[in-house]
Amino acid sequence: MKRTFQNILVAMAVALFAPAALAEEAKGGAATAKPAAKPAAKPAAKPAAFVAMTPGELKWVANPANADVSMAVVWGDPGKGAHGAFHKFKPGFAAGLHTHSADMKLVVVSGTMIASSEGGTEKKLGPGSYEYQPHTVKHTTKCDAASECVIFVVASGKFDLLPAEEKK
Repeated sequence: MKRTFQNILVAMAVALFAPAALAEEAKGGAATAKPAAKPAAKPAAKPAAFVAMTPGELKWVANPANADVSMAVVWGDPGKGAHGAFHKFKPGFAAGLHTHSADMKLVVVSGTMIASSEGGTEKKLGPGSYEYQPHTVKHTTKCDAASECVIFVVASGKFDLLPAEEKK
């Protein structure tokens, strides 16, 4: 079980952060081809702090909009902008057709999530599975009734859930 959890964490890291690292590397390469701009007079940025958390150190907070969902934020502020957080869903949770204001990249940590885009076929996503939810795509999110579901989400902006009308 411990080995499986480690494999899931490695898969999460690769799935969520490798595209951003490659994009940053490509951006950096393109920037060297341009003439250097005059540096702005800004105070030196504080170096990022090392962060390591065990599952027992996560601070789960109930979602005021839905008692079947809780969130443990690990960076950023989901009420204001980009962030990373674990989301925990009670067994059988179902969110009808909706969108978000931000793009969401997620990895299933435990349980089985069931996802589909508008008019699409439902797909069961077990531990280690990846899903990308562009902010403009209407989709449904469910947690299988067999057990609670935990996902890790990296969002490009604040967290919200915007109900959508289904096609008739």
